[in-house]
Amino acid sequence: MSAYAAPAAAGVFLRDLHPVERPREKLARSGPEALSDQELLALALRTGYSGRGVMDLAAGVLKDFPELAAAGFAALRRVKGVGAAKAAVLVAAFELARRFSGRQDPRPRLDTPARVLEAVPAQVRESRKEHLLAYYLNARSQLLHQETVSIGTLSASLVHPREVFSPAVARCAAAVIVAHNHPSGDCSPSADDRQTTRRLARAGEILGIPLLDHVIVAGAAFYSFREHGELG
Repeated sequence: MSAYAAPAAAGVFLRDLHPVERPREKLARSGPEALSDQELLALALRTGYSGRGVMDLAAGVLKDFPELAAAGFAALRRVKGVGAAKAAVLVAAFELARRFSGRQDPRPRLDTPARVLEAVPAQVRESRKEHLLAYYLNARSQLLHQETVSIGTLSASLVHPREVFSPAVARCAAAVIVAHNHPSGDCSPSADDRQTTRRLARAGEILGIPLLDHVIVAGAAFYSFREHGELG
């Protein structure tokens, strides 16, 4: 899943925003990937100046410097509300980003059902017992954490949304994918599979942590509820 966050309107002060929409709270809840360029810059700048909030200041800086990373210390320090101290912070942040940009992020991306299949251990795919696994993702569909929720017959009466979504809340996940195996070798969803998926999807909607997919696996085969249009 990709999160596309619309930039906040210019002229908006942080104090006027609902706490959930303030950049710092938004970052803590959904990760830095969920923030717009304006929101990220506002976090780095921290404050505006009298009559101009930091969100408005960030919007103005981005407008004046479309290639912000190349702007340089001398140019940034001359901007009202930025000055030498904030310009130094920005230049240092860009240099850190440059130095780390070539390093690979080791976290796998689960952005397709095929990749979810790869993430399910071979012993689970071949197991004679059903295993329900939950994968917790950030806004870039990168894996933050995974858990085995249950082992045994997958029944809607036995799989409680609390068991699936408690780790998602604790780890500030942006989305959840669940997967389970069919020992029969047939990936076709059962009535219980569909009922479980509906319950989990409803719980995700309430919590604001969407159930991105439910993937049934059997050996090298899989069935994706999302691909079959059963998750919106």
